[in-house]
Amino acid sequence: MKRTLCRVNPQKSAGPDNIPGRLLRECAEQLADIFTDIINISLSSAIVPTCLKTTIIVPMLKKSTVLYLDDYCPVALTPIMKKCFERLVMRHIKTQLPPSLDPMQFAYRPNHSMDVAVTTTLHLALTHLANKDSYV
Repeated sequence: MKRTLCRVNPQKSAGPDNIPGRLLRECAEQLADIFTDIINISLSSAIVPTCLKTTIIVPMLKKSTVLYLDDYCPVALTPIMKKCFERLVMRHIKTQLPPSLDPMQFAYRPNHSMDVAVTTTLHLALTHLANKDSYV
């Protein structure tokens, strides 16, 4: 948990809880045990605290001048602690899943990018085109 708190970007906007990322990052040592207990209780009871479920939708300008409502795009501000919890849970899930994942699954896997997906698909297609009686 401490490592996750230390990786919080202090420049990111605070969520609806108004807890700035800078505070979480600078106080990671003191907060790690408390937040570890909270996440463990949350996981064991399968209940996410209500304060982590809140989100504020903020309109952000896409362009420098406002002519239409389409010049805005919605941005969701969620609590930074929720993002930290999600990272911890995702890290745990990733360690459990890889043996069962399809080898053609490229998203959300370490060392698998869009480039790898395109290269693999292209290689697969070209290999089958080279063979007369095969299909993709």
